[in-house]
Amino acid sequence: MPSHDIEAVRSALLERVQTSETPRDILRAPEFKGLYSAIGSLSPEEKGPYGKAVNELKQAIEAAVEARIDLLESGEIESIDVSAPWDINSQSPDFLPTNKGSQHPLTKEMEVVVDIFTRMGFSAIESRQIDDDFHMFGSLNFPENHPARDGYDTFRTEEGFIPPAHTSTMQNRILQAGKPVLEGGGNIAGISYGRVYRNEDVDATHEHTFHQVEGVFVSDSATLGEMLGTLQAFFEVYYGQALRIKTQPAYFPFVEPGLEIMIEKPAVLGGKAGEWLEMVGCGMVHPNVLESAGIDPKKYRGFAWGIGVERLVMLKYGIEDLRYFESAKLGFLRKFV
Repeated sequence: MPSHDIEAVRSALLERVQTSETPRDILRAPEFKGLYSAIGSLSPEEKGPYGKAVNELKQAIEAAVEARIDLLESGEIESIDVSAPWDINSQSPDFLPTNKGSQHPLTKEMEVVVDIFTRMGFSAIESRQIDDDFHMFGSLNFPENHPARDGYDTFRTEEGFIPPAHTSTMQNRILQAGKPVLEGGGNIAGISYGRVYRNEDVDATHEHTFHQVEGVFVSDSATLGEMLGTLQAFFEVYYGQALRIKTQPAYFPFVEPGLEIMIEKPAVLGGKAGEWLEMVGCGMVHPNVLESAGIDPKKYRGFAWGIGVERLVMLKYGIEDLRYFESAKLGFLRKFV
């Protein structure tokens, strides 16, 4: 890639940094992936200078991002409530100094999960808190009479909107956004992450509010083998050790065939030989799901998966009760400071 293309990326990203309210997201911009991908097509003589220029660009963007963050954090708070008992723009005492607070363990671990997948080449987008029936069910090949559509599994507002029961609600949007790249010879690789809501009876293993990460990959040659390799690599990086996995058939309307992936619980995490844990539902994207995004299933195929973040974290830290995450108990939260 010529140097003037690097400069074009530099100018575009720096301009975005100056106006962004979430500048750290720009460090995951797809433009970086494109620059690094181009290295493989260069001659040995070109790779050195090109790589140096790309690294200098990355350092410049990182510096601009940090400067933007400092500006946002030091800026005056816009007054939003004239009835507040004090002037929120005044230099009032810190009611909770930042050195007394910390991130919630799920926030920390979600950032780890997203970071692993973005380093694998996936773009990341946060899921919605409310959505419509088409993105929740229709675009994902749920039949009209599927049990998941009724009130026993899914919350609905009076207007018919749905707090998402899975982060797959973003899949159709990811596919449509990536369609031009796919048809240009590239692929679609994206994850969506966030809260999901289900009408569950709360106990040690069930919650009405929890978190998921859903991923989808589409190309002209995607295979089950690539999916299994991707997910095994993720689990091994997340848990920091080699793991054995196995699969069994499963039914999900949006994939065909559908699988459940289990990992053998590592001994260092309290596992015994032959103790398998179900971790992820996955499979090859159903042709109807591709068609709903305007993608020709005769030309392209893909795979998708969904992972419960709480399940990942519970295994990693030996947490036995899912309710701890929503309990706001300081004794539990302080273990992660």
